[in-house]
Amino acid sequence: MPISYFHLHLVSDATGETLIAVSRATAAQFDNVYSIEHLYPLVRSEAQLAKAIAEIEAAPGMVLFTLVDQSLAQKLEAACQAVGAPCLSVLQPILNHFQSYLGAAANPRPGAQHMLNAEYFKRIDALNYTLMHDDGQMAESYEDADVLLIGVSRSSKTPTSIYLANRGIKTANIPLVPNVTLPKSVLGLKHPLIVGLIASPERLIQIRQNRLEALHAGLDSPYVDRVAVCEEVAQARRLFTEHGWAVIDVTRRSIEETAAAIIDLQRVHRPSA
Repeated sequence: MPISYFHLHLVSDATGETLIAVSRATAAQFDNVYSIEHLYPLVRSEAQLAKAIAEIEAAPGMVLFTLVDQSLAQKLEAACQAVGAPCLSVLQPILNHFQSYLGAAANPRPGAQHMLNAEYFKRIDALNYTLMHDDGQMAESYEDADVLLIGVSRSSKTPTSIYLANRGIKTANIPLVPNVTLPKSVLGLKHPLIVGLIASPERLIQIRQNRLEALHAGLDSPYVDRVAVCEEVAQARRLFTEHGWAVIDVTRRSIEETAAAIIDLQRVHRPSA
């Protein structure tokens, strides 16, 4: 039986752990079917929801969500209906059963299932930090990061950062843009582990072409030109080697595998972490 893949979008107003656990337990019941997970944690505003919806529109698939804010939930459901993406609130059917049995209305609170212990606050703090330091933002506070990821466009920097944040690791990421130098402050960082992410030009071109097509943009761009992309990758390798930064090739790695490799590197970089 051939292997098949589908996009699975998980939209949560908390960490997304409930959605991950439920979706993986369900997917495990199917042979040769694997999900490509897209996780959107801490979605609590229309602006944050809009980013998730844009990704869903770019790569339609199944959508599972836990949003206690009904206005956000309704907007998500309407957007999914517009693109033909099946959408399901994971907690609502169970919540309805509880309310019926108990004869009492629920008091919706995002992430109420989490114990308010130190580990919980550590993960939330890491997620907040990571979201604020995505794609080169707030370079002045990179010293507070546990991990700093640097890589060319579409090398899985953001999803890897989010995955690490869910493990309580504050992660910032910076894109390598042709002819744009890195912030000088990066070279003097002491605390964070700096990791360079690369991928084969062929893989990058494929992902970038899919991205441009989803955005209805032209393909006659240096962004997907083979010679230009090869040079991007070569320059990235030279930069990482010059500064002695760890390098991970993500071409054939899942986000989980990349994150696991980074966590191993971090143990060596900061043994007491």
